[in-house]
Amino acid sequence: MEAVIIKEKIKEVLVSILEHENFDMRDELTAADVDGWDSLSHMMILTKIEEKFNIKFKLRDLNKLKNMGTLVTVIQSKI
Repeated sequence: MEAVIIKEKIKEVLVSILEHENFDMRDELTAADVDGWDSLSHMMILTKIEEKFNIKFKLRDLNKLKNMGTLVTVIQSKI
């Protein structure tokens, strides 16, 4: 699946959980860049992404996550 499509789906998840679109979907985007993205919403976001892409993150996958670019790469490796 192309990175652009994956980012669109991730954005849908972020908007549904954070209830705003005040962020730019770029590879360098991190949770610290987005209002309301705290540890609790982080877990909700990851769970929703697993559901949306029908994947399951392992601990080693989560340890790789540094920004949006690495999230997309991990998702691509699982689908």
